[in-house]
Amino acid sequence: MKNFSTVVTRAAAAALVACATAGAALAAPSPSPVAPAGCSFRSDAPDQHVVVKGDTLWDISATFLKNPWCWPRVWGMNRDEIRNPHWIYPGQVIYFDRTRGRLSLTPPGAGEGGNQPPLVRLSPQLRSESLERDAVQSIPAGAIEPYLTQPLVVEASELAAAPRIVASQEGRVYLGKDDKVYVKGDLRGGSSFQVFRPGTVLKDPQTGKVLAHEAAYLGTVTLVTPAGPGVGAHTFRVTDTLQEMGVGDLLVPAPPTPVRNYVPHAPLQPVDARVMSIYAGVTYAGQSQVVTVNRGSLDGLDVGAVLQLYHLGRTVPDPASKGVLGFGKTQIKLPDEQYGNLFIFRVFKNVSYGLIMQVTEPVQVGDVAKSPE
Repeated sequence: MKNFSTVVTRAAAAALVACATAGAALAAPSPSPVAPAGCSFRSDAPDQHVVVKGDTLWDISATFLKNPWCWPRVWGMNRDEIRNPHWIYPGQVIYFDRTRGRLSLTPPGAGEGGNQPPLVRLSPQLRSESLERDAVQSIPAGAIEPYLTQPLVVEASELAAAPRIVASQEGRVYLGKDDKVYVKGDLRGGSSFQVFRPGTVLKDPQTGKVLAHEAAYLGTVTLVTPAGPGVGAHTFRVTDTLQEMGVGDLLVPAPPTPVRNYVPHAPLQPVDARVMSIYAGVTYAGQSQVVTVNRGSLDGLDVGAVLQLYHLGRTVPDPASKGVLGFGKTQIKLPDEQYGNLFIFRVFKNVSYGLIMQVTEPVQVGDVAKSPE
């Protein structure tokens, strides 16, 4: 880690200004004496919390609030701040102002008597690493890292248009690092691709429609020479392999650097989803495991959205209704039972990845995942 005393890059300066603006806005007094409607503080919430390395926004929020997705509402955050919340760092102190029912980066009472919000002072040091890397993570990064960088789910529309390996150098059956491969298909201007092999079909539990395929990640390839006139294939070189790849395997563009920092929040619009699959094909899942749901950006989900998990309520016969040996009785639908939370961390058009947070029962395919009530 290096300190710079005289040279400040434009990007770094912009980042500091953004942090200062966000910090000042968040520290501004709230006109409301209580938490926003639908959000309440824990009865055992501490007066303050010192942020330490390893903390997550989810954990810090759960320290003060009954519902961690209420964090943005308590701070009065706008959509840009929710997407880029790089203003909580180790060493800072978060204060609980019980009189106003709010959280702040300044002690309760500081800045009173004036119209200007208290100033959040930043260190004059500039770090060579990204400020985003130093900020507190929303959820444990290690739990979701592979799902951010590898195509473990490929949507049906993307699968149909994916370029494919049609031949290999010297006719090799399986390929390794630095081998040449020949690819047919529209690269759409891309030069770096991940190679995958389609696996289990993922169907919408509600409609039966195929939304995506689980994908076995094989490695990466880089474009060497695009196909020229009269040539039907592009030339690629294998840059990395996790598993052996070969003719017939498919390509998907390497994703951009994933966003790792996002504030837990309720979806912008009502979402009623179903758990579509549990990674690795297991029947049940627990805390810190990853599932897919049958909703995506087209349905109003975005990164950081929190859904509540429910077991579908059973349908049982009404014991008071008439029937013969249990047949012909009136059926009663029991309420869905809420048992946990799901944090959405990667979103496609029709499918999303979610990390299971606190649960009291195992998660199953077909369970309900919907907006917090």
